[in-house]
Amino acid sequence: MSIIGECFVAFLFGSIVGLLVQRSRFCNTAALRDAMLFKTYRNTKALLIAMMILTIGFTGFISIGEGKSMRFDVGFNQIIGLFIFGIGMVLAGACTVSTWVKAGEGNFGAVWALLFTFIGMFLFSLVWSFMYWPPAPSAMTGEFNLETLQLGYANAETLQENTGIPAIFFGLLQFFVLFAIYKAILRKENKQHNDQEINQQNTPA
Repeated sequence: MSIIGECFVAFLFGSIVGLLVQRSRFCNTAALRDAMLFKTYRNTKALLIAMMILTIGFTGFISIGEGKSMRFDVGFNQIIGLFIFGIGMVLAGACTVSTWVKAGEGNFGAVWALLFTFIGMFLFSLVWSFMYWPPAPSAMTGEFNLETLQLGYANAETLQENTGIPAIFFGLLQFFVLFAIYKAILRKENKQHNDQEINQQNTPA
């Protein structure tokens, strides 16, 4: 496919996803926040379904040699970064995806959140370039390095190369784990619904 074709497909796919996110009000933050604080699972179920579809599709392409996965080291620095990012999502009241949608709808708070996201990424790039923190040249080589708390590459493509097992196998394992969580949520919702019906029947008219 030519560059123009790839750009057109990316634009078309992004437009469809953007429309779906805007109409469904989907948000990664809400998927976790609502489940933990309000015991509602609408966004949580949507997130799990999306992850199941992406897992099978992504690992399937890798298995037939068509996947172009990004390789990056996983280590303690990712854990710290994800924790800080999670705090930022909670303070902003939305994930990056829904922040883009809210900004497009004219939400001024979301525009500020995006602005400081860009500023933070720019400042991080300066720290990475000039200070090399964490020590990238010596530690982030794709190999396990306990001294620098780096786990190396950790994705389905790497597992396929190291074990000879097709990536789709690992994708299916993750799929069934996600599906089990999804079924557990459905059982919990059914139990909540049944309890509400029983309470309504026992409530005096």
